[in-house]
Amino acid sequence: MANGKLLSLLTSIGVWAVGGLLGGLVGSLAAVLLTESIKSLLATVSGLSTVWLLLLPLLGVTLAVLILHGLDDGKAVQALVPRRVALPKRSLSPPTWYSFPRDVARADLTADVVATAGAEERFPWHLAPVRALAILSTVGLGAAMGTEAPAAHLGVAAGSWLGSMHPALRRLVQPAAIGGGAAGVAALMGIPLVGSFFMLELSQRRKVPITLERVTAVLVGGLVGWGLNIAFRLDLIRLVVPKVPPSDIWDAVGAALFIGAISGAVTSFSGEAIYWARGWKARPVIRLLVGALAMLAFAAVTAVVASPAAAFGPGGAAIIWAETVQTTPYHLLAVALLCAASTVAAVVAGGCGGVFVPFLAIGDLSGRVFADTFGVPPDLAGAAGAAAGIAGGYRLPFTAMAMVLGIGGPQSAKLTCFATVFVATISGLMTAKVANKLSTSLLAKIRQMRSPEG
Repeated sequence: MANGKLLSLLTSIGVWAVGGLLGGLVGSLAAVLLTESIKSLLATVSGLSTVWLLLLPLLGVTLAVLILHGLDDGKAVQALVPRRVALPKRSLSPPTWYSFPRDVARADLTADVVATAGAEERFPWHLAPVRALAILSTVGLGAAMGTEAPAAHLGVAAGSWLGSMHPALRRLVQPAAIGGGAAGVAALMGIPLVGSFFMLELSQRRKVPITLERVTAVLVGGLVGWGLNIAFRLDLIRLVVPKVPPSDIWDAVGAALFIGAISGAVTSFSGEAIYWARGWKARPVIRLLVGALAMLAFAAVTAVVASPAAAFGPGGAAIIWAETVQTTPYHLLAVALLCAASTVAAVVAGGCGGVFVPFLAIGDLSGRVFADTFGVPPDLAGAAGAAAGIAGGYRLPFTAMAMVLGIGGPQSAKLTCFATVFVATISGLMTAKVANKLSTSLLAKIRQMRSPEG
């Protein structure tokens, strides 16, 4: 009896491993093709004049809105729906202390991944080409949105499509889909465990059981995506690597506490603002006008405070500005807040992209605020802040820790980043709860003022 159960488990794990492998191959290829297209387009337009750098993101978002609202219901899910399928009893109970205050995801594209977690056969893969066009116009023309959600979305779509092509492959739909998502993110980041943990942690937004089969599929998918990145020597995203360790333990502790607190709080509040923006019930044209005007205003201010290049894209150029220019902590914090505001404005306007990469930039810039105060090398402060942004803003602490491990650096620098992730997770959760309470109270007062009896 025991041998029979073990054989059945091993057979199931083998099936999911094959699904993760096949889905990883097609998913990583789809994600890489789109990301390379975005990178080429950004490289082409980033050398244009300041006026073009300010106006092109508006054009990109406008095209995305036209595509999403004009082609075959291309608009991505705005809110998650209750699950319609029964889930088996979970074999490993995941922690829920880092869950979002609201059961929604940080970006439209991610919402589809989360909404179908555990039932990936329902993933709307047929809409992927339409959304790919919207992603290309939004991110490729310089709006403050990133490529990780597109990588995961297209990876899951490609895996789900593959499993739906033939009745013999139906058994592979779920492993191929989650393997494809993990592979897409891993190929983008160049770190296998980042893709694996990204998919596992997103699935916990829907309390999907963590089984050995699912773990196997995302691990295989992550390895496939990483292998593709290595084989073709891809350079799809720039990650800051800490090279110099903190001078002593007290500087490391102080940096972890303050960098974690500020980066976690800023990115968490940015995430809440994105929630509010997505929940705004207005016609697409109104959202586009308001969001585009806000995008232009924030970009113009960023160009004055930092540089025109820093105002273009999801934040990578702003980090380069911070690395190459002697500036004050106040300027760094101002640019971090402007980057956050630009991302929120792009969401309001209807841009189609992710916020993982902007959160990396916002966290990096916020972390550099305290570099001089604690005598921490700027690259360590930036790396710690970036990891804190993912833990506190996106609420993906294990993904952030996997990123720290994958980036590397001196041992004490990695320990500092780990501690920063822990602090940022708590800071982000507290900030989100405070923001929720304030917004709830404010909405209640507004309704009371509008009521006839008020």
